[in-house]
Amino acid sequence: MTRRKLTADEIELWRKVARQTERLHPELPQSVHPTILPKPTPKKPPKPRIEPFQLGQNRSAPAPGHRLKPSVAESLRAAPVQMDSKAFARMKRGKLKPEGKLDLHGMRVDTAHPALIRFILSAQASGKRLVLVVTGKGKHRDAPGPIPTPRGVLRNQVPQWLALPPLAQAVLQVAPAHVSHGGEGAYYVYLRRIR
Repeated sequence: MTRRKLTADEIELWRKVARQTERLHPELPQSVHPTILPKPTPKKPPKPRIEPFQLGQNRSAPAPGHRLKPSVAESLRAAPVQMDSKAFARMKRGKLKPEGKLDLHGMRVDTAHPALIRFILSAQASGKRLVLVVTGKGKHRDAPGPIPTPRGVLRNQVPQWLALPPLAQAVLQVAPAHVSHGGEGAYYVYLRRIR
């Protein structure tokens, strides 16, 4: 849109209005024509300089693994030794012979738990110190899914049952069995003496 020029009447009217007005700031010097500032030119922002980089160059430590829960055997190996260390070493090497054995193969959880309680409490009452609980390794799951399922229900439940009452007061140490006594599918249970 183009600006039109003022007519002579409009200029005369403006001068008449300007003579009758009072200055807002009389202390400032009066100039005949106000100074017109030049139109600002837009400045272009500086171009960012992109440094060359390698993927992962700023990472501080290696990413942690995605294992949420250690296996039963790993947690039992990490547990502190409660019994005599020499006897524990002999037991882990399979040199100590178990005095009793409970085989839970083919049992369901509802029948295996009472059988385990009966066996452990009766073994402690008869003065036995080392017993073997065979759980089996468990079946392989055919349908792997997004949620990992542990292999062997009894294999995972037995150490938990041994840590809970009424068996916790009778059990001194639980450890995975040596290969000669069943390996991953069995547990050594070292019992406390009755005093």
